[in-house]
Amino acid sequence: METKVLRAIKLRHLSAFVETVRCGSLKAAAARINVTQSAISKTIRDLESILGVVLLKRDRGGIELTREGAVFRQFAEQGLASVSNGLASLDALGEGREAPVRIGALPSVAADYLPDVIQRFSALSSVPVVVEDGRVGDLLARLRTNDLDLVLGRMGPAELMLGLSFTQLYTEQVIFAAAPDHALADCTSLERIGASLILYPPPGAAIRMIVDQFLVYSGMVDWPNRLETVSGPFGRAMTLGPARAIWIISEGVVARDIRAGRMVRLPIDTSAMAGTVGVMARSEEDPTPAMRLFRQALFETAHASRDRL
Repeated sequence: METKVLRAIKLRHLSAFVETVRCGSLKAAAARINVTQSAISKTIRDLESILGVVLLKRDRGGIELTREGAVFRQFAEQGLASVSNGLASLDALGEGREAPVRIGALPSVAADYLPDVIQRFSALSSVPVVVEDGRVGDLLARLRTNDLDLVLGRMGPAELMLGLSFTQLYTEQVIFAAAPDHALADCTSLERIGASLILYPPPGAAIRMIVDQFLVYSGMVDWPNRLETVSGPFGRAMTLGPARAIWIISEGVVARDIRAGRMVRLPIDTSAMAGTVGVMARSEEDPTPAMRLFRQALFETAHASRDRL
């Protein structure tokens, strides 16, 4: 029975199902893969018939995964990702080059930890590396679609981690950073720093929820003079330039600035905002030899960093 089902399932079935779930509607998914809505609807019905289960509930508001659909989704995504990875490897082989290791990194990882990892990996392998940074939700979506091989950063929300694994690398603080000559550089009062412009993580940022919670637990409702950003270049310009902002940011983003004396960490206890940074990957996927070496470089770098503390 299982062999018969496997033979009946085609890539178009998996693609139609996965794109519909990602887009949230048949209409949007049809436009994305350039077919008619009736065609994609029929393809999904055919897949449900092959499997003998209902994968999606459909109504005017869009679609909703059934319990069976939620289970099948992660394996459908993994199957498409594996095929895509295989095609990319064949393209690279045909061009006489090795397929790169594609890394997505949150800003704190990209700014401080990852450069050391890349240097260590280059001593282990000649495989090229492509690094892109961004928000956790965007990076995890690209990990699912095989646009990325690994994502480095704080774990994404539970609803985004289905079918993905998370392995801890190190623990990181969220801190208050300012220019060394800022009038409040030695301030320990959350209420007092509200007189300055505060750079605050926006919705969707990996640290937004824990910063919100930190304020509530500290008895602060809000700062009226705040600007939301996690942009590294913009944050540095606002913190070190005429604006003289105080920046709430993951320590890794400004760690090198602090070590170089360009910024200081305000003496505010932020241990409650400590969080785990790790590597996220597609579950059940066998890593390539290059990815295994990159993981080795990740853990060796994390271990070496702990030894220096």
